[in-house]
Amino acid sequence: MANFVGRVVLITGASSGLGEGTALHFAKHGAKLALTGRDRTRLDDVAKRCSNCGIPADDIRTHYGDLTDAAFRTATIENTVAKFGRLDVLVNNAGLFFPGESMGMSETQYDQTMDLNMKVPFLLSQLAVPHLEKTQGNIVNISSLFGAKVTPMAGIYCVSKAAPDMFTQCLALELAPKKVRVNSVNPGTVQTPLFDREGSVLHGKDDEIQKLLEAQANATPLGRLGTPQDIAEAIGYLASDAASYVTGQILLVDGGRHCTLK
Repeated sequence: MANFVGRVVLITGASSGLGEGTALHFAKHGAKLALTGRDRTRLDDVAKRCSNCGIPADDIRTHYGDLTDAAFRTATIENTVAKFGRLDVLVNNAGLFFPGESMGMSETQYDQTMDLNMKVPFLLSQLAVPHLEKTQGNIVNISSLFGAKVTPMAGIYCVSKAAPDMFTQCLALELAPKKVRVNSVNPGTVQTPLFDREGSVLHGKDDEIQKLLEAQANATPLGRLGTPQDIAEAIGYLASDAASYVTGQILLVDGGRHCTLK
């Protein structure tokens, strides 16, 4: 069982979905949490639920804002370290997906996708690494099955997730001498608010979205969709001492779906 008592974990995009599940997982294992999100109401609710897991409310710091803003990124790192005195784990989870044909994407959609999915993890890691060096901590990037596997109607998203996978491995190599580990968790289909929004854009009707979910589950060898808890368990493992000899890993957590895709 992973033990994060006394360790400080910063999770981006923590107000829903995978970020919410990850925050709750680390809370159950005693971590001190710094959580970012743009939805103050939802982030406050997640923080309250984390406190209900048994950690003191004072061991949770929430940061409301847009991670594409340089001042907010800097303040998030500085305020986290000022509050807790250290940083042990950075989970780069915040992400964005505009479904649709690649040639139909606008320049704005392209920029927003690449900014949040690649540029933000890069720049936030730059800010976090000096503190992670002091604790011999680690980074866990949240990528996607589609960073490695081609899928239609998601070309720009695929590109935006392939880049962090390469970044994970390059950074792992660079930081290994400093005993800072860097890994990636690449989920398959997980039903989250992000997935529901994607489905509504492509299909619009609840019954069509349900059919999409069923098709995704049937296409997965283990026969079901993933859950935020499935992904959080993998993140927790990579962030823990149990994975002290693991770095540069791209861990597919997808129910075996990658085995069925070309």
